[in-house]
Amino acid sequence: MTEQVETVVVGGGVMGSAAAWALASAGREVLLLERFEPGHVRGASHGASRIYRTTYAEPEYLDLAQEALGHWRSLEADAGVELLTLTGGVSGGAGDARRGEIAEAFVARGVPHEWLSAEAAGERWPGLRFDGRVLHETETAGRVHADRAVEAFQAVARARGAQVRHSTAVLGIDEVPGGVRVRTEQGDVLAQRVVVAVGAWSAGLVAPLLGGASGPLGRAGLPLVVTQEQPAHFALRAGAPDELTWPSFTNDPGPSLVGPARRWPSGTYGLATPGEGIKVGFHGVGPRTDPDHRSFQPEQGQLDQLLDYVAEWVPGVDPSTAVPISCTYTTTPDHDFVLDRVGRVVVAAGFSGHGFKFAPSLGRVLRDLATEDVDGPVGAVAERFRLGRFAGAAGL
Repeated sequence: MTEQVETVVVGGGVMGSAAAWALASAGREVLLLERFEPGHVRGASHGASRIYRTTYAEPEYLDLAQEALGHWRSLEADAGVELLTLTGGVSGGAGDARRGEIAEAFVARGVPHEWLSAEAAGERWPGLRFDGRVLHETETAGRVHADRAVEAFQAVARARGAQVRHSTAVLGIDEVPGGVRVRTEQGDVLAQRVVVAVGAWSAGLVAPLLGGASGPLGRAGLPLVVTQEQPAHFALRAGAPDELTWPSFTNDPGPSLVGPARRWPSGTYGLATPGEGIKVGFHGVGPRTDPDHRSFQPEQGQLDQLLDYVAEWVPGVDPSTAVPISCTYTTTPDHDFVLDRVGRVVVAAGFSGHGFKFAPSLGRVLRDLATEDVDGPVGAVAERFRLGRFAGAAGL
């Protein structure tokens, strides 16, 4: 006999778990299905640290970031665990005009911040090197404990009536009369609505719904790129400031050269991971990968670049102590999220690189999408995140 449930959420990473939390908190019947075991490292939601910050000029992202802060605190209270630690955050290097736009948005919204000279910032945070003006987000930046966050979303969702099943692979999703059939290795589930939030596996799972002659994206499909990123943790040098005093940080080193004709492949980000040192990484420049056939090994050339970068720009850590980390990024061509509904199926994808901090507010968005009138227009999400932008780009 086919199991029936109001809403199925496919994917138990941070976004799917946040969607289940938001749905259950609203009194909806929800079943969360996760392919892998709890705490797995195959996706993008594991580990102990993710940056939390509000450094956006776009109102759509600022709305979500400011909303998320209150939700994180509510989740902490409900789960009885600390998730968000505010340390302040600093941004420096090239891209001063962009930081100026962010500061203007901060002023308009009352986000506490200050400008510092490179010298003043270096005196305050001697473990980091700065160049040019530094934007300091004083009270609304820090780090989120990633593993605890996923566990907390799921624990509170369960407490509010959700079912959470790990080690349950979804084989396919089909719209059928009156609902959506979710095919799993353990049998079929008939749902009224489905939320798909499976990170690196998104394009394959939703392809039959979005592509083809009748899909909203036609032959173009969902244009996601999956890469294997390789940040690393570094131990502090003797005499360096305690890791608990470090801010979260981003830096665009611009055209700095290390050796003949070698440039940094991107800007960088970093933050303390208590007990593991200082995490530093490039942004979205790892090799493309198949999420089912990853090497989990760093690409040596890019690792060497990261070590060179750290030696020059993060003097408070020892480059020789690098412990590489492997995770996936799943990104769209414009680096904006996908948050949309196609009939009874809600699609959530493309969050890698800057999505984790928004998780509780994105859970609320996914809840709203999943509870809209299926025959009505999609109204719960900004146009910036809609699937139609890809169809337009493809000339469809």
